[in-house]
Amino acid sequence: MSLDTATAAAPERDLLRPLRYLWRVPLLLLHIVLGIALCSLVLSWNQHAVMKNGREPFVHRMIRWWSTQLLRIFGMRSVRFGEPLADPVLFIANHTSWTDIELLHSQRATCFVAKAEIARWPLVGWMAATGGTIFHRRGNNHSLSTVMQAMVERLRSGRSVGVFPEGGTGYNGVLKVFHARIFQAGLDAEVPVQPVALRFARGGRRLIDAGFREGESFVHNIVRLLGEAPMDAEVHFLVPVPASPDARRRMAELSRERIAAALEDRPA
Repeated sequence: MSLDTATAAAPERDLLRPLRYLWRVPLLLLHIVLGIALCSLVLSWNQHAVMKNGREPFVHRMIRWWSTQLLRIFGMRSVRFGEPLADPVLFIANHTSWTDIELLHSQRATCFVAKAEIARWPLVGWMAATGGTIFHRRGNNHSLSTVMQAMVERLRSGRSVGVFPEGGTGYNGVLKVFHARIFQAGLDAEVPVQPVALRFARGGRRLIDAGFREGESFVHNIVRLLGEAPMDAEVHFLVPVPASPDARRRMAELSRERIAAALEDRPA
């Protein structure tokens, strides 16, 4: 291999990465303090607020503001495509990173289903619980039944619920199989099911490295993303899937197909 070839193959060094840490880390710490205040003074007293006549309650707007600003600190500009249906809705989204929750929150305050381990994380678990997160112990059928019941109750009360039917984060841009059972909550609550494609891009081209790398920890991912160059964080609200009480699998497959299509790079 020639010297010129070796130089061309080497990744380009990002000289601005150290500088981004200088201002993003202090902003992140300040924003976390604001989040604690928001959870203590606003969310804890308004957990059951719901949308009325298509108008968001104040607490939902605060959640969207906080999530939007958090993404901006990481250099992510939240961009919406399509329109979310009015609450209550069962949102079905692809999953690559913890940022997916904040990305959907930047457009619509939603109760999420998340793994039970998050509830034990310092500060993060408390903030998630205050925001209405429903925790699920993976591989536990009793836990799943309890989660499904909680989802139906939230939906019937007027709150939207967001789920990641892949059952965990994907890597390298791969969209895994969607589990069909989770769609039953939308059927039982008689609410629409709307697929949502979460896509990170720069210059219009999809970035698959914005999510978790295989084996990467939560803390490591935060540190890495804090130094990344600016990118677009896209939220694509897609056409709702028709209710099929006898074919949850078809609802799952159709949701996956629509999300997969939205994730693809669009021709220039």
